[in-house]
Amino acid sequence: MALLLKEDDVSKLLTMDMALAALEETFRERGKGNAMVRQRTRLAMPGGTQNLMGGWVGGSINAYGLKVYGGPRSAPAPPTGMLVLLYDGSSGRLLSIIEANQLGRMRTGAASGVATKYMARRDASTVGVIGSGNQAATQLEAVCRVRNIRQAWVYSRTQASRQAFAQRMSQELGLPVTAADSGEACVRNADVVITITNSAEPVLKGAWLKQGAHVNAAGSNRMLASEIDDEAIRRADLIVADDTLQARIECGELIAATARGVVRWEQVHELADVLVGRVPGRPAPDSITLFESQGIGTEDVAAARAVYEAALERGLGQQIPL
Repeated sequence: MALLLKEDDVSKLLTMDMALAALEETFRERGKGNAMVRQRTRLAMPGGTQNLMGGWVGGSINAYGLKVYGGPRSAPAPPTGMLVLLYDGSSGRLLSIIEANQLGRMRTGAASGVATKYMARRDASTVGVIGSGNQAATQLEAVCRVRNIRQAWVYSRTQASRQAFAQRMSQELGLPVTAADSGEACVRNADVVITITNSAEPVLKGAWLKQGAHVNAAGSNRMLASEIDDEAIRRADLIVADDTLQARIECGELIAATARGVVRWEQVHELADVLVGRVPGRPAPDSITLFESQGIGTEDVAAARAVYEAALERGLGQQIPL
């Protein structure tokens, strides 16, 4: 038997606090050598792409798994979207089959939250978000969970979209969220900056960043796409990735910047090393720090395990025979 969890189940079960705790634990376990990442592979199919990624996490998570998503671009909507298969780390038994679109949004936001917790100034109180799509809300929520945020700004290309996002998040988070008129206006006073777009061209210029800012570059995981420009990378005193090997494969801005001599791969560190203290998360109060988030399989495993355990406690989901 395996527990089938649908999107509605995940939405009821997985809170941001749960996701933050799960991801913090998985990065710490990886820093101790107790987790492994299966880097994302992409299979080009006629009319679309299949994506496959996964990982193993030891410790109290004690699980491994795979995530698959993608399909024909011509389809109005994939029949299942993202799916995670969660296995027990000791017995190898398939524990759960999880529809994972909401899980993916939550774990991506939580990864930025964990990075912010360890890399941003402790007194950070303002956030600028570039992007207002379906990933932006969890990014802002996660940052607000780890810092005492008093003001946020949002900018996206469509005025109606950014205004709607600002209104909704103001109500949900109980703080002023203002729609900015430009990317520069959105981030120039921000202690924490988030880019979460599907843009292939830079939406954040390094010249806009104030000293002491922390940047979560969370939208781009394609080799030929860059959300931030070379100056943002050049100004960063510390650059951290969720997985440096995956960054070498698909972090377009770092791939381009290393090719142009702006930065060397040896200067890019792992978030796991920050959590276990091998790399200081903030070199100095006025340092600019950068987290490059590609999204990795161990994040899915950790979040899936948290959802599975919560489902057992609350009696949600459907046991299906195998």
